[in-house]
Amino acid sequence: MKNLTLSFILVIIMISIGTLAQKKAQNHKIVFQFTNATDTLQQKAIVNQLKNLTTYWPNAKYEVVIHSMGLPFVMTAKSKQLESIKALRAKGVRFLVCENTMKSQKVTKDQLISEVEYVPVGIAEIVEKQEQGWSYIKGGF
Repeated sequence: MKNLTLSFILVIIMISIGTLAQKKAQNHKIVFQFTNATDTLQQKAIVNQLKNLTTYWPNAKYEVVIHSMGLPFVMTAKSKQLESIKALRAKGVRFLVCENTMKSQKVTKDQLISEVEYVPVGIAEIVEKQEQGWSYIKGGF
């Protein structure tokens, strides 16, 4: 009886460990919304969030949708995080800029770093990703 109880406990522990390992290896998909790069601490905060996550889940998919006041984060003349963005892009993080925001702020593609991609409507990109099962994070603080 003791052997049966001990065997049962060991099986439960092994299943629990397997579940935890599987959860860590799960293919996560995370979309960040970034709207406030005028504060360089916000730029640093989102970079740190992305560095931590890409280290913890290196195989996850990451997108950062940049709109509204977030544009300075990816502007060649204004970003304080250019090297970090390049390193994150090399790890597969996608930086997506809202073309509506660019138009309203009169920002052209040649003012942005080459690591960015473009979407017509930033908010729509976030909604579509959530509908596809992506987790949403408000980037920065």
